[in-house]
Amino acid sequence: MSAPVEVVLCADSAGQLFNCAVFDPHSGSEFLSYRGGNTSSRSLTVLNGEYILGAQLGKNFINVWEIQRKDQLQQKIVCPGIVTCLCASPDGLCVLAGIAEAIYLWEVSEEMGFGHQEILHCFSVMEFNSVSSHFICPCVSIWLSFSSLVVQLDSSRIPEPLHILSRHSLPITDIHCGLMGPQARVATASLDQTVKVWEISSGEMLLSVLFDVGIMSVTFDPCEYFLFCGGSDGNIFQVSLCSTSIKRDKTFQTDSDGNQVFKGHRNLVTCLSVSMDGTLLLSGSNDETVRMWDVQSKQCIWSINHKGPVTNAAIIPAPANMFLADSHPAVPLPRFSRHLNPSEQGDGTSSGGMCLRLGANTQEPEGTYLEKADELYSLMCAVTDKSVFGDGENTKVRVSELEEEVKTLKKINKDLYEFSTQLLTKPN
Repeated sequence: MSAPVEVVLCADSAGQLFNCAVFDPHSGSEFLSYRGGNTSSRSLTVLNGEYILGAQLGKNFINVWEIQRKDQLQQKIVCPGIVTCLCASPDGLCVLAGIAEAIYLWEVSEEMGFGHQEILHCFSVMEFNSVSSHFICPCVSIWLSFSSLVVQLDSSRIPEPLHILSRHSLPITDIHCGLMGPQARVATASLDQTVKVWEISSGEMLLSVLFDVGIMSVTFDPCEYFLFCGGSDGNIFQVSLCSTSIKRDKTFQTDSDGNQVFKGHRNLVTCLSVSMDGTLLLSGSNDETVRMWDVQSKQCIWSINHKGPVTNAAIIPAPANMFLADSHPAVPLPRFSRHLNPSEQGDGTSSGGMCLRLGANTQEPEGTYLEKADELYSLMCAVTDKSVFGDGENTKVRVSELEEEVKTLKKINKDLYEFSTQLLTKPN
């Protein structure tokens, strides 16, 4: 059998059967599995088609496997803190990680890292564009990537983000960058129940779609005819971007123009990915399943059960070395520096580095990283509770019950007050 053109790469939070695994996108059969640890959400990536990198859940290191050697013990890259999101550039030159309140960007070939410490946000997702010239991260900010920057020996020169996109009112849950390089469009999903589409080159918002649930994941099809949005209620919403009646601000409604809903998941949808021909849609969910859908018919083709909530799931081009057991990476993986200046690590060498900072208009003087993380967690829990208990008749019944309970308590309080008054005012 010939090697597949595309494969499915996915992981769950339990890690009982494997850390991550590779499946056939058409049949769902398992090709390879990589063992050791478990990978946190949105932190599984392929570097240059030769290594799989996955940030260990709740730990301060990254697991690394050579992509064709499934039975090996994974390597570990120690980081300055817990990695909350991780991605590699499509050209294989850079690795980007969100650690606490900083972004770390390493150029793999030169072992150079640079980050910024001024952003008071808990990073949960970042992404490169298709030609590795820009990367996008919450707030949302668009930056030139390392491969497009001229490294300055003068450390006083601080690069600024090209655009700061700040139309969302609640934390951003997912980012997806389309094709077309510097002219690409970016989709952002948020707990504020909207998905917004932006243009990288100008930073202009092109479209905002309002849903009745929080959106946890988002992706385009390769031709960008459709936008797929994973809801906190388990539904996947397909939004047509080619409708003649499309407006800049719209509310999602199903119709015959391509706005449809995929139904099947029982909990919030954490991951979405579309095949290169646009016919297959992959989804992962907190209901511990990965599903493959036929985009045209909206039917589920196959489903794989995991041992925990699915944290990562993507359809990727099959690396050339994945099914060649005797092959080895062309370039060994270098050591990742944990400081901007390697002299801080005591190795005596020096290299240029730059500090990436957001403008003053986006910095918040109050709040620590832990407070921001707690706030994000509480918002996520609120959205999850809403998706479980619903907004329909069940909620109305519960509200009525609580109102009756309040009336009862008020009556008891009134009776106690009258009894106490009579007791105190009673003549001896």
